[in-house]
Amino acid sequence: MTDEVIEQVERGGGDARAKLRRLFAIAASIPDMLKVELAIRDWARRDPAIAKRLRRLDNRRMEYMRSLFAQFCPDRDEVEVRCFIVLSVFIANHFLAAEHDEHGRDEVVRLAMKRLLE
Repeated sequence: MTDEVIEQVERGGGDARAKLRRLFAIAASIPDMLKVELAIRDWARRDPAIAKRLRRLDNRRMEYMRSLFAQFCPDRDEVEVRCFIVLSVFIANHFLAAEHDEHGRDEVVRLAMKRLLE
């Protein structure tokens, strides 16, 4: 599925920021994606073969995001941090129970992704 999403993002064209925006939108729009993601991660905690596949999947996701962020972030450390934050927000967002003052969670995530694309 990851390769299909990457192909969809690439087919849409545009610069790296446009592709990242499209990637974020696609990831957020796939029904039950988070449930599947969390179930696989839980399974990987108990099964070394699944853990190996999950590591390969996460590495593929990071590799693709690195290639995009590197097009407008010349600092390799900055690229790595941005990729880490994106993947962390994607996975951990639904575990956090904190409130965000006058902002809703969706707004905070949108602002975080906007900041990462600056």
